[in-house]
Amino acid sequence: MNESLLLLIGLSAIFLAVLVTLATVATMTNERQQVHRSLAAVQAIHAVPNPMQQELVKPFGERVLAPGMVRLTQLGRRFTPRDQVTRIRHRLELAGNPPAWDVDRIVAFKMLGLLFGSVLGLALPLTLGAGLLPMIGFGSLFAVAGYFGPNMALYQMGYNRREQMGRELPDALDLLTISVEAGLAFDAALSQVARNTTGPLAEEFFRVLQEMQIGLGRSEAMRALGDRTDLPELRGFITSMVQADAFGIPIAQVLRVQAREMRIKRTQRAEELAQKVPVKILFPLIFCILPSLFVVILGPAVIQIFNSFNGRL
Repeated sequence: MNESLLLLIGLSAIFLAVLVTLATVATMTNERQQVHRSLAAVQAIHAVPNPMQQELVKPFGERVLAPGMVRLTQLGRRFTPRDQVTRIRHRLELAGNPPAWDVDRIVAFKMLGLLFGSVLGLALPLTLGAGLLPMIGFGSLFAVAGYFGPNMALYQMGYNRREQMGRELPDALDLLTISVEAGLAFDAALSQVARNTTGPLAEEFFRVLQEMQIGLGRSEAMRALGDRTDLPELRGFITSMVQADAFGIPIAQVLRVQAREMRIKRTQRAEELAQKVPVKILFPLIFCILPSLFVVILGPAVIQIFNSFNGRL
């Protein structure tokens, strides 16, 4: 019995030794295979052609986002009429040509807004459990809003720029008149105004001076300024200056008249805005302020009346 037990233990030990040996050999073989695979992957990476390596080194925006914007631009160009592209370019001129904004980017954002608005308009009713008709309605509404969103943003930028130029124009004309009456030529006075003021009007005066320096005539540069803006006061000033230059009228006299008219128009604009205040405040007064006053003033009386009737009952 003891000999049989010893034999069984010996066979078990041999079996375990063989099993451990096989497991060790398998582990070493697996590790070698993994090392070989890693070395093969490294060699494959180093064996990649140079253009592909340069492509992988580029950031995510240049590899993915930029080609996506190019495809959106091409798609938008197909569905955008040529006159619409011309209007977008004119709107960019009115907005002052913001940095990193051009026609292609506006068209790409329009298509991106169309796609994103459609997906959002379809996903929102689907999440709320609405039917097919709300999905179609919301999808169409969000798609239209996404498509015309860049146009609205561009229009708002142009409107803000025009209003700022309207506020800066009277002071700029006063400084221009003083500089011309002090003996400076019109070009030097315009440069003086552009250096001593800030804002979109100063940028436009700088652009006029640059166009005159590259050989464009004064009248043509002023007309180009009028084409880049839709401010009536500035266009009137440009028309007066062009006519004065054409007929030989003294510029100082024209500037004095224009500065006086701009001050009068600024006063009239301020009075107009003051007259609009009662109309603008009417709706907040009716719907926001008066209900609160009624609640504060009549609320305790209504509560007392209600308690009195409950006591009698």
